[in-house]
This record gives sequence, structure tokens and C-alpha cells, in this order.
Amino acid sequence: MLGVVLLYVGAVLAVNGIWLVGQARAAAIASRSPAMETAGVRSTVGGGPSVYAGEAAAGQELGGETVALPPDRGEAHPLFIQNREIAILNIFTGFIGVVIAATYIIVGYGPSTSLIPAVAAAGNASIRAGGAVLLFAFTYLWVAYNQYANAGGRGLGWYSAFVSVTAIVFGIYFITDLPNTTTNLWLAGNWFAWAILWGMFFALLSLDLPIARITGYVAIIEGLGTSWALAIALLWGKIT
Repeated sequence: MLGVVLLYVGAVLAVNGIWLVGQARAAAIASRSPAMETAGVRSTVGGGPSVYAGEAAAGQELGGETVALPPDRGEAHPLFIQNREIAILNIFTGFIGVVIAATYIIVGYGPSTSLIPAVAAAGNASIRAGGAVLLFAFTYLWVAYNQYANAGGRGLGWYSAFVSVTAIVFGIYFITDLPNTTTNLWLAGNWFAWAILWGMFFALLSLDLPIARITGYVAIIEGLGTSWALAIALLWGKIT
């Protein structure tokens, strides 16, 4: 089950990263038009107004706010993905995560109440895995909801900060409390990498930092390197 959920986490991170980069690029192109000023997508941060306006607009799109941009915003570029199209992948991945997390929790509930330490520990580990999967599944469902509800993104940003801190705790746990197997060490590195990415989501959404494009690139790299690659290794039996 871990391989399945990681496979789709890798896909959703990579595609969301492409979407975020495409949104920032298109908004930067459109910011050269006077129509952008009426849309309220401007930045006074140094480094080029069109670039930072694009970053700001992409952050608003991630939060679910529809930014009124002119038709020449760059939709024809391969990196540009419509909000509602990316939302379906977030919903599907979030649904898979919820189902797998529920399975982990239900399977682990009985053994976790056992008086036999080894059995109880296995049950607790299964429940803990379910809780970890839900951290990310809820993120994807929230992103999809924002895109359909035209909601703001600051709440999602603060939730991302919570996930970031929790990911650090999980990373330390995998290093200090579990056997140093290839899978556990890989997962430990993944937790720290995810902590960085979700911290960037917090900075983008809640602090309004103009980092949409770099956040998108990090999401693509982490989606392939932390999730997809590990999922392939697990599903093909290369590691256990």
C-alpha cells in the first residue's frame, strides 16, 4: 500500500509543480499588460515587476483565487495547466490517500490493543502510517477545494506549516527509532525534503513571498525523487 500511495503522491507533486511553474510564467507574461494592474497583481519587491507579479498571481491561483488575466497570458505553452484540470488529480490522489490511510488505521486498531508488546507495536505502527498518509491526502483535497470554491490560501498555508513541522518529527523518528533499512533511510530523507516543500507552501500562501516558480520546481524534483522513485522501487520489489 505504501508503494501505491507514494506513486500517486509523486504524480500529484510533479504535475502540481508543473502547474505552478506554468501559472507563474503565464502571469509574468500577462503582467506586462495594463490589465494586470486592474487585477491587483503587482509587487513592489525588487527584481523585476513582471516576474514578481507572476509569482504573486501563481500564489493566488494555488490558494484558489481566480486572477483576472488577459487572453495573452500564455495558455498555449506546454507548462500551462488549467486549474480545474489539475484539481481532478488532487481529488483522485487525496481520495486514494484517505482510503489507504483508513485501511492502515482499521487494520492496526485491533493489534494496537493487544497485551502482547510486539503485536501492539505493529498495530501502533500501522495507525501511525495511516495518520502520516492523511497529512498529505488532506493537503491535496484542500488544494482541489480551493480551486473550485475560489477560496483564499492562507488557511492552507498555515496547515502546510503544521505539516512541515510534523514532517521533521517523522524524519527524526525514522532515523532514531526504526532499523536502518534502505526503505527507512529513504523515507527519513523524504520526510525532511517534504518538510522543506511544505514550508515553502507556507511561505508562498501565508507570507505571500514571491517564490511560486521555485516552489514549483522543488515540487517537481521531490515528486520524482522522493515519492515516484521510491514507489517504483517498492512496487517492483527492489527494496522492502
